Amino acid sequence: MKHFGNSKLSVAIRLGLTVGALAVAGSVFAQDASTPAQANPDSAKKLETITVTGSRIRSVDVETAQPVITMTQADIQKTGLTNVGDILQNLTITGQPTFSKAAVLTSNTEEGGQYVNLYNLGENRTLVLVNGKRWMTSLNGYTDVSTIPVALIDRIEILKDGASSIYGSDAVAGVVNIILKDRFNGVAVSGSVGQNEGGNNDGTQQAYSFTVGSTTDKSSIVFAATYNKTSAIWAKDRDFTKYTYGDFDRTAGYSGTGPWGRFTNPNDGDTYVLNHTGDPNHIGVGADSRDINNYHDGVQDNDYFNATNQMMEQLPTELKSIFTEGSYNISDNVTFKATGMYAERNSSTQVAGYPLTSTSQPNFPVYLSGESYYNPLPGNDLSFARRITELPRVSSESAKSLHFDAGFEGSFDFLSHPWNWDAGFGYNKYDVDTTNTGNINLLNLQQALGPSFLNASGIVQCGTAANPIALNQCTPFNILGGPSASNKQVLNYIMAREHATDQSINKDFTANITGGLFELPAGTFSVAAGIEHRNVSGYDQPDEMASAGYTTDLAAGPTTGSYTTNEAYLELNAPLLKDLPGAKSLAVDVASRYSHYSNFGSTTNNKYSFTWSPFEDLMVRGTFAKGFRAPTLGDLFGGGSQTFDQYTDPCDVQFGSLSNPTVAKNCAAAGLSPTNFHQLDTAGAPIKGPNQQGTTPFVTGAGNEFLQPEHSTTRTLGLVYSPHYVDGLDMTLDYYDIKITNVITAIDANYVLDQCYQYSVQEFCSAFQRDANGQVINLHRGNANLGWIETTGYNMGVNYRLPAFSFGKFVFNMNVNYLDDWNQASTNDAPVINYAGQYGYNHWRANLGLDWSLGNWGATWGIRYYGAFLDQCFSDTVHCNKPNYTSVNWGYGTGADRMGASVFNDAQVRYTLPWKGTIAFGMRDIFDKHAPNTVNAYVLGYNSSGSVDPTLDLGRYIYLQYNQSF
Repeated sequence: MKHFGNSKLSVAIRLGLTVGALAVAGSVFAQDASTPAQANPDSAKKLETITVTGSRIRSVDVETAQPVITMTQADIQKTGLTNVGDILQNLTITGQPTFSKAAVLTSNTEEGGQYVNLYNLGENRTLVLVNGKRWMTSLNGYTDVSTIPVALIDRIEILKDGASSIYGSDAVAGVVNIILKDRFNGVAVSGSVGQNEGGNNDGTQQAYSFTVGSTTDKSSIVFAATYNKTSAIWAKDRDFTKYTYGDFDRTAGYSGTGPWGRFTNPNDGDTYVLNHTGDPNHIGVGADSRDINNYHDGVQDNDYFNATNQMMEQLPTELKSIFTEGSYNISDNVTFKATGMYAERNSSTQVAGYPLTSTSQPNFPVYLSGESYYNPLPGNDLSFARRITELPRVSSESAKSLHFDAGFEGSFDFLSHPWNWDAGFGYNKYDVDTTNTGNINLLNLQQALGPSFLNASGIVQCGTAANPIALNQCTPFNILGGPSASNKQVLNYIMAREHATDQSINKDFTANITGGLFELPAGTFSVAAGIEHRNVSGYDQPDEMASAGYTTDLAAGPTTGSYTTNEAYLELNAPLLKDLPGAKSLAVDVASRYSHYSNFGSTTNNKYSFTWSPFEDLMVRGTFAKGFRAPTLGDLFGGGSQTFDQYTDPCDVQFGSLSNPTVAKNCAAAGLSPTNFHQLDTAGAPIKGPNQQGTTPFVTGAGNEFLQPEHSTTRTLGLVYSPHYVDGLDMTLDYYDIKITNVITAIDANYVLDQCYQYSVQEFCSAFQRDANGQVINLHRGNANLGWIETTGYNMGVNYRLPAFSFGKFVFNMNVNYLDDWNQASTNDAPVINYAGQYGYNHWRANLGLDWSLGNWGATWGIRYYGAFLDQCFSDTVHCNKPNYTSVNWGYGTGADRMGASVFNDAQVRYTLPWKGTIAFGMRDIFDKHAPNTVNAYVLGYNSSGSVDPTLDLGRYIYLQYNQSF
């Protein structure tokens, strides 16, 4: 009896599993799959049974109904990348990261890590496994894949559809299963260094690893240590990153709060700004902050400040890890296995000094005392504003990951069929320790701006001559004198030193069993079943002073909570037909999982899938699956936080959406003038560009203990084709449709305002107020179960192993994703918004490559293609080549700008040395085609410092690798 696993199609699917490796970075190429024995009909019985991500049933077949991409360590090496997050970011089905390396203003504890966002459905809707087991997550459900060292990886499997029936919560968009090395003999060392060419010797990447292991018939043990380091990239070091909006308008992104100091004159209500040359380090000649004649009336263009010059474009990281895995065969049928890993990731971000105002914390205002020695209007308490550029804000984060799992696995025969079982315990602990400098201690600032006098020694001293404050207890601050008036002593006195901690712990008990029950005419009816008990707990403790609102940092409340789950699943696989006309094979798979959560109750999710081969060369596959995502600890118990949102008021006469009749009507109903209402910037002047930061904090992220889980429905239908008349050609085509309902949403300010004014959703109109001048205040945006999301599209893969030539072997790979729709509605009754074709939702993504090998030599050439998209217009006349476009969904204005496709070329050359060494030299973005400037990169928060897409290259990157085995 010929087993389907030995057919040409079986080989094709094995190759198809690796075709997706090309999706990682155009220069990644799948290794040639070894062809299984075909001469002996019984040879299939000798093949080792395996499980493929997406199913628990062990089989000699790798063909499954689920579309799976597989990348090997060799594929990863060809990318030149040293971080799992960077590698997976180049998948054609990967969307914009919520916490990108350029989102340096993000204050979440996740900042500094890297996360996988499949299909743009959100990183917490992609389940990450390591060796088939759940990996550690943050309180908000994000898995930092940067803590998994690349050198330890044997392969990565990416399941491109949902699998909640198999794995439970979070497996909505897909599953990433990172399989680490478990058997190794000898010693291996590796090293990689690389650097960007376009900046000031920045973006340097280093990666080193040491692995040692021993394997016998009875036991195996592997130990490894790794070190990875990436240096910072500064926005100021490249012409296309040093301005918020690049060349669209170099001043539009400037801050209205500069470093020179301004105050409001209570006598006439005017604003006065210290005279200066425009250089923050040099105030105008003879300027004296005590002399009002050294101020000019009103904020002028020269008073705005380019805060980008103090900001990172990409943050630096450092990763240290140790790993060990061992197994011991207790008997022929029982094995004990254990894995332990500790990783420590250190990262930091720097942004511009704080734009300090008297009401930076509305509940604790601070004014320049009328009795201050430095007050230009003695006797009057003054409202002030000044950016403290002398103290850039630096956030340093240390994330410690501890994983341990241990268990038993074994095999036995039952009903004349082999069975496998395993039972074990897993422990994940994720600790984040954050320190912040550069924010202002408002208690000390109040003292520093309070009464002060010139003492007999000619030193300005806090207090009054009659009631002085000791010099070592207070330092007066000449806040209106600009940076040159500061000194180290006063900066140390007013600077807040903050410390916050965050922890999440996951304890997981599992037991699984799989095997065959009986024979059907087409094969064995197989079953898999299992149970799982999981306890999830954690806390987030912000800095006490910041939480109390006594610093300029965002005041946040503490988070603490826990929940438990008890789950059971059952999976059945039935091969129904075989070797019949029109049915070379037909098999169905059914899986169901019951989950009970201590916080919201129970949910049951089913999955149905099939494989059908009408003839030898073709397989048709499909799935229909229900899934869910349980609310996270942060969703349920988050303490909430202040946030100074960047937003565009839809009612703004220049940058708003007044051309939309519904918006115009709703703004008029709110009492706002359609001809002269302006959103104000931090200087109190009309904004000069879209998406500007407000002057008063909003509130975001408050937990909601009554949240219910999200629910998803996934449909896939695909073809795997390997024509016998073209040897070496294998093709896959899969359609996907993923819909998520009851979406748990942490909405942003733009979303709230758009839903109110553009779509007239009343519950959002109640979420904010306006002050006497019409400015948005008291906006609250928390977590809620709202509306739905649905995405549809197609994945196509081609792998062609050309016939061998005298001048070498060639393999061509292509992986394409076409995004058809990405629809969202804020509520079930709200209008549907389709983002497909806009920034971050390119219709087309593709990776192509060619791999060559001859003897000890090898080379790859890869192309990464990002299709054209619609970007926001910067204004009606600038960066707006489709001014009449009326379906823009991003919140302001009519019109769009069509940005052309971006193409990046990568190459690598490698050579295997006689002494078990391999050396490789490569370049990414060979032709130095850096990422384009796009308004939405900044507006949507993916890049805090500017409008460059953070997922694309910042210029040519050159690297060198060396691997040595002993």
